[in-house]
Amino acid sequence: MTFLRRFAATLAVLCLLASLSLAQQKKSYVFKGKVEAVGERTLNVANEKIEGWMEAMTMTYNVDNPDVLKKIKPGDKITATVYDGDYVLHNVQVVPPAPQSKGK
Repeated sequence: MTFLRRFAATLAVLCLLASLSLAQQKKSYVFKGKVEAVGERTLNVANEKIEGWMEAMTMTYNVDNPDVLKKIKPGDKITATVYDGDYVLHNVQVVPPAPQSKGK
């Protein structure tokens, strides 16, 4: 019985390590877009084309940190990180508005 427990524990550790290794191999992309709407746990964003991953489109995305939704409003431009096969916005940041030049 001890052998079976050790074998099961070893197998569980190997599966965990394999899943962590696969997660780290996902390619990341820079996501840029304009917020159209803020939901309780989501953002609806008109995103720019992400070369090699997604065309420009408007879509609803989950976010990795729901606290960020308290700081975002419709019309804000954002950046985030996205990963292959994962439609969650990671590390969402509001892009500060560009300074306006004063006309003479």
